[in-house]
Amino acid sequence: MSALAVEPEPAKGSGWDEIVRIWEETDAPEGCRVEIIEGIVTLAPPPSEEHNDAAELVQRLLYGVVPEKYGIYQTLGLVVADAAGLYIPDLCIVPRAALRERRRVQAAEAELVVEITSKGNANHDRVKKAHGYAKAGVPLYLLLDPWLSGRPTATLYGDPAHGTYRVLDSVEYGEVLALPAPFDITLDTKVLPLND
Repeated sequence: MSALAVEPEPAKGSGWDEIVRIWEETDAPEGCRVEIIEGIVTLAPPPSEEHNDAAELVQRLLYGVVPEKYGIYQTLGLVVADAAGLYIPDLCIVPRAALRERRRVQAAEAELVVEITSKGNANHDRVKKAHGYAKAGVPLYLLLDPWLSGRPTATLYGDPAHGTYRVLDSVEYGEVLALPAPFDITLDTKVLPLND
């Protein structure tokens, strides 16, 4: 993970507009993820095969329960203005209409966000993005963490208030995690790939 520092007081436009301009103009190699985390433009390498497989397995599970008016998106940028962020979660469920109504989708419009940690960005997903999503009021945050100290864990957060979530459930890989309404499904984590 590398970061590109941004001047706190840019010469032109608002600070946020300047950061977004830098984000838009960042020429990253194909497959890399460019995000804004706490006002800093960051660059992450392409996800591993295991990472992509985990995202696809969760997406496949969600297809059966997500209403038609919602989409399940990979690589959709979500603005988290209160946390000076523009995150690109591994998966998010957002009303299709939100993509048509404005240039940038607000994180607050997501019903569920899924992040899968990578070795180089686990702290972003565990701490910084969890805080940002909670500040935005995203109702459910699913963190799949195959890099947690040799103890891969799936944690479902909910009830966001004042930038923090409550842990609704946390299981080690191999156990079952239940997602509440409006999804009402169980994720059997034993099907999720482990990292080497």
